[in-house]
Amino acid sequence: MTIPAQALFVIDLLATFSIYMIIALSLNLEYGYTGIPNFGKVLSVAGGAFTVGFFPGRLLSLMLKIDPKIDYATHSHEVVTIINNFLEKNVLLSLGIFFATLLVACVVGAILGFIASYPAIRLREDYLAITLLAMGEAIRIIGYNYTPIVGGTLGVMVPDPFRWSGGLRYVTSTLFISLIALIVFLYLERLVRTPLGRTLKAIRENEDVARSLGKDVTRIRTKTIMVSSVIAAVGGALYAFHSGNVHSLTYHRASWTFWPWVMVILGGAGNNVGVILGTFIFVSVRKFIIFYKGYLSPFLPFDVVWLDLLLLGLALIIIQMYRPQGLLPEKPTPTISFDKIRELYVSKKDET
Repeated sequence: MTIPAQALFVIDLLATFSIYMIIALSLNLEYGYTGIPNFGKVLSVAGGAFTVGFFPGRLLSLMLKIDPKIDYATHSHEVVTIINNFLEKNVLLSLGIFFATLLVACVVGAILGFIASYPAIRLREDYLAITLLAMGEAIRIIGYNYTPIVGGTLGVMVPDPFRWSGGLRYVTSTLFISLIALIVFLYLERLVRTPLGRTLKAIRENEDVARSLGKDVTRIRTKTIMVSSVIAAVGGALYAFHSGNVHSLTYHRASWTFWPWVMVILGGAGNNVGVILGTFIFVSVRKFIIFYKGYLSPFLPFDVVWLDLLLLGLALIIIQMYRPQGLLPEKPTPTISFDKIRELYVSKKDET
């Protein structure tokens, strides 16, 4: 089945938006709600992607008893071709491998989050930002120079868990990614409306006051970074599955740390709906610029390849100057009204 070019553009836009939505929401949990300046977001994103590049191909190679002399890291194309031919006829196994890999990516994300939390509970915000930025760069360099992880300089192809859908492969992949993005949004919306969510805001505003009220700030920060890293790792894993390959140089700080920061600032830190709006605007504008910038090349005094970066950077400066709180500023968390509390108290008193 042939999908029209316009439909492919929309599908790609939706998939990219959903992936970045997951990552931006995870950053908003750290920065928007807890005040942790994570400039190493690429660390957990790459961790999730590297899990996809390492785990399912090797697992399926063992299951299918592919010649162990064929090194997956250096001959992934040959191995993945055999695997995909098998997955094309096994829907349940394909989905099982997909969700099992996401689960492993969550574990990897949690471990990386725990490692990242070690400096987070000991350093001031400015030093913490620099440290996390360095950690994010480290995983990319390790992946590029250590071949057994994801093929080193060549990268690796990954098994396609949606091969069974044939010509609708990208449609199916996008639907799964969008559904997972929706689940992440609903989970985080629920989380920030709990007492824990209000504690996160208290830590963001004044951690000394939160500590004086008996809150274990160190433990809560550690948990927040771990949860955020798990979510970001899922986003990285979904991107790897959707693109069908993993190369370490793809996961650089501009695309997977700085762009999510722009999305959060544009939409409004501390507001999940605002972050989704900022992500949609950012991804849509960038896609349209990339799609149409070739037509503008004769009219520009510089290389058109820099157009999207310049325009998006300019938009960020304007937002910071005229609306630093973002398009949808943070709103007070809905809580039970005083009248409702009084009603519950009276009814409880009557029962006793």
